[in-house]
Amino acid sequence: MKIVIFITAANKQEARRIASSLIKEKLAACVNIVEKVESLFWWQAKVDQAKEVLLIVKTKKKLLNKLIRLVKSLHSYTVPEIIALPIIGGNSDYLNWIDDVTK
Repeated sequence: MKIVIFITAANKQEARRIASSLIKEKLAACVNIVEKVESLFWWQAKVDQAKEVLLIVKTKKKLLNKLIRLVKSLHSYTVPEIIALPIIGGNSDYLNWIDDVTK
């Protein structure tokens, strides 16, 4: 099964470091880096906000646990956002490519 993972990062430098590591380790076929994301969230019993960078990762479900371990080892947040969603359809050529280029 193919999945899409959302990961937020503190800044573009951190996002690029995480994205590069995921690609080099073949834990992701593609990572999009989206700048200028504004996040509002509960943290330590109060509403907080941050300017973040969003990574959109395309990979396979069987790689999720390795991916999570790698991201947590590189991330500056105590509790980084790493959310996986199933891909239920799409361009079959693209979906096959995800299989071909990941572990």
